[in-house]
Amino acid sequence: MASAPEPPSRPPRPDQPPLDAHAMVAASRDVVRRALQEDLGANGDVTSIATISPDATGHADLVARADGVVAGTALVVQVYDQLDPRVEVTLQVGEGERVAAGQRLGRIVGPMRSILTGERTALNFLTHLSGIATRTHAYVQAIADTDCVVRDTRKTTPGLRLLEKAAVRAGGGVSHRIGLFDALLVKDNHVAAAGSVTAATRRAIARCGGRPVQVEVDALDQLEEAVEAGARDLLLDNFSVEQTRVAVERVRELERTHGRILLETSGNVNLDTVADYARTGVDRVSVGAITHSAPQLDIGLDIHLDPAG
Repeated sequence: MASAPEPPSRPPRPDQPPLDAHAMVAASRDVVRRALQEDLGANGDVTSIATISPDATGHADLVARADGVVAGTALVVQVYDQLDPRVEVTLQVGEGERVAAGQRLGRIVGPMRSILTGERTALNFLTHLSGIATRTHAYVQAIADTDCVVRDTRKTTPGLRLLEKAAVRAGGGVSHRIGLFDALLVKDNHVAAAGSVTAATRRAIARCGGRPVQVEVDALDQLEEAVEAGARDLLLDNFSVEQTRVAVERVRELERTHGRILLETSGNVNLDTVADYARTGVDRVSVGAITHSAPQLDIGLDIHLDPAG
């Protein structure tokens, strides 16, 4: 009697494509413009105008108050480019670089009024995006001994998605789809509206236009139904660790006849559980918390006035 064929080898996932550089620049420029307008209104920085001589110059150091991973440095430059071209920003760290508490990240030199006017806007972006990179890095480190990767979700701040996904990458994570336009994710409500997992999966594959298709399942019977309908990328929604382990075993069996099937798990994943999920053999874990709940990385701006100021 012939033995069962071996399951296909599981080649490494291809590298994710880079984020659109032009879109990133446009997003940065637009979000900084809106942030400055929100802060300055029609009257400008009335406190700095009232208290600081227009001739005063100096510099300010960006200093990490805690250990972390830096992201969002380009936003600091963009803030001062828009606010006052006389201000010079020199960065001493790059995107994705690990920093220690007390480390200087960069220096801002120029008119003191302008330095102070841009302080909060620049720090808002830098601390928020560095916080995302830092939290992502913690998840990545937690599963460093596995072949699993950490993916983000669409649970992002409206208007900041590209920047937040770039911060995830700076922390060592991987991007899921950018929006509704670039990949198909068949979720439970699509299944309910289509009538079944089979119907929703087949329609998505038939009409995907070459875009990636992923199907969310919340039970083992749905997993098998989705694979039989043609799905080769599955998202396990709110499975326990043990249920995930069983799902991985079942998928390995299905791969003998259906070829490579990607598995991702989502829900119930936190820093305490992510390693347990990764060690089940899934290819990816997606974590909404790395964008929607990451605490800011504490970064300060230390001011130094020129002696003549």
